[in-house]
Amino acid sequence: MTAQEIINKFDLLSEKRKSEILNSKDDLHIIGNTYYVSCDGNDENDGLSPHSAWATLGKVSSKKLNKGDGVLFRRGDTFRGSVITQDGITYGAYGAGEKPKLYGWNKNLAQPSLWTEVDKDKHIYKLTEKILDVGTLVFNEGEKHSIKLIPSFISGKFVCRDNELKPFVFSNEATRDLDLYWHFDEDLTTLPSRGENFPIPNVSDNSFGDLYLRCDSGNPGEIFSSIEALTHRHMFKVGENSNVTIDNLCIKYIGVHAISAGGECVKGLRVTNCEIGWIGGCIQHYFGTDPNYPQGGRGSVTRYGNGVEIYGGCADYEVSSCYIYEVYDAGVTHQITTDGKKYTLANIRYKNNLIERCVYSIEYFLDMNNGDTKSIMQNVRICENILKLSGYGWGQQRHNVDTPAHIKGWEYVNKAKDFFIYDNILDRSNYRLIHIVADDVESLPKMHSNTYIQHKGKMFGTYGANKNCSKNTITYDENASNLLRNTLKNENDITYII
Repeated sequence: MTAQEIINKFDLLSEKRKSEILNSKDDLHIIGNTYYVSCDGNDENDGLSPHSAWATLGKVSSKKLNKGDGVLFRRGDTFRGSVITQDGITYGAYGAGEKPKLYGWNKNLAQPSLWTEVDKDKHIYKLTEKILDVGTLVFNEGEKHSIKLIPSFISGKFVCRDNELKPFVFSNEATRDLDLYWHFDEDLTTLPSRGENFPIPNVSDNSFGDLYLRCDSGNPGEIFSSIEALTHRHMFKVGENSNVTIDNLCIKYIGVHAISAGGECVKGLRVTNCEIGWIGGCIQHYFGTDPNYPQGGRGSVTRYGNGVEIYGGCADYEVSSCYIYEVYDAGVTHQITTDGKKYTLANIRYKNNLIERCVYSIEYFLDMNNGDTKSIMQNVRICENILKLSGYGWGQQRHNVDTPAHIKGWEYVNKAKDFFIYDNILDRSNYRLIHIVADDVESLPKMHSNTYIQHKGKMFGTYGANKNCSKNTITYDENASNLLRNTLKNENDITYII
């Protein structure tokens, strides 16, 4: 097969999977009350029928629900804001048509009155309203997107990241059409997360700042029919709630995580049949000694976010039959730095998803530190997924460009048992297909029957125990098939060279 024939073959499989997910039917069993939400509803209604539906995500978050209840959003409608989930609640769709759309910011910014020109020579426009931190702007439903410029904040002022002696002035640094900058310094904190002690902006979901955009064609509200902002919000805040199901929803334009859970043990989170796209990019913090930042030290910047994340322990966690794309960090993930505590991450299923154009399609890590020897991942299955084009999406505007991988386990202890990765298609990565490392061989996931597609000369990646993982970095060439067979210890993988 020629390179183009290989690409066409797997593109057809991807399109078939996408169509199946986008057209999936509603099939939920709700044992308690069912509440309905529609754009022509009213929050004063009881919500108990389509004719007496609620109207807003705020009502969904504030209403006290009982375990076993369900909240259904009308297909074809668009809702804005975020949802605070509750124990044992199912969130899904009803009616006919496209999946209900849940978007993060309060409005579409494609309105001329929302933008004013502040520098005619440099084509700089300012949003007339204050806004939460923006990870990026997406124009015309994905036709274009912004590149976000983020200066360092050192000694009480913004400076250029590549020259700490040079004050940051957006109009001077915005060299491309649709470059973006969010300015906020009204609230400073001296409590960074990694032990440093110097003031930095306190970026949160209550931090409203000024948004600037270079737009060479004119007022962006006139040029584009749709401008969606990925603001500093989660869509579904699960926290430690148990037995939350999120099904058949379209969740887009979120600056932190689309679905975020975490704690000692999140039980029964299920995300199924969803479309999740354009996630992340907001500032997590301006500080810290981020080891992935080439210069490290003071002034580094870390950005959110993931499609579906559990940070902490978990049990019975499933993400299946979802279409996830254009995520700044990971499509799906389970992760924790244990800080001496014991965490168990058990019974995890990532199955039958299409994940494309994320920096990491699937990420996991168990960073066991401060004396922890008890934590473990167990009974994990990553199977039957189509993973495409890692590191080719908008998230690759990040500073650490050499991290993309379809399966990203980093180089932590990653103690595990009964961990299998099989029957997946891993289709091209801008860096490496896999980055899978553990402290001991027994903790490595068993991999078999996967299909690998990569450009000639790029990397298959890394698979091995920490003490010898550097010996397992495999370049993708004519010898890749034999090297994979020797490294992964199975005969059932298929390799294609582009």
